[in-house]
Amino acid sequence: MNKLMEIEKELLANVKKDYPEFSQGDIIKVYYAVKDKDKERVHPLEGIVIKTQGMLHRKSLTIRRISFGEAYEVTFPYYSPNIKKIEVVKKGYRPRRKRLYYLRERIGKKAMIA
Repeated sequence: MNKLMEIEKELLANVKKDYPEFSQGDIIKVYYAVKDKDKERVHPLEGIVIKTQGMLHRKSLTIRRISFGEAYEVTFPYYSPNIKKIEVVKKGYRPRRKRLYYLRERIGKKAMIA
């Protein structure tokens, strides 16, 4: 198992991402690249982080966004080459849970407060 961890750390050393510190309950804005036929544009997505999982190069984060009354969740691999930048818009307080699935039952402004 130690050899596997060493290989993963070598893979991770090749990919350096300077993202700010964030955790569950924070509202962040993720800028990611979207390909439209022959063009590529950067699309921002702002939402609350409800889950981070994995470690090393398998790390991922899930963002919940409410748009026009409909909520949707997007999961991004943390070290994806399509993610251009991550900004922390608002720091939330430290929640007692690691995964904030209870926000799925909330509606409106209450769903953005962890």
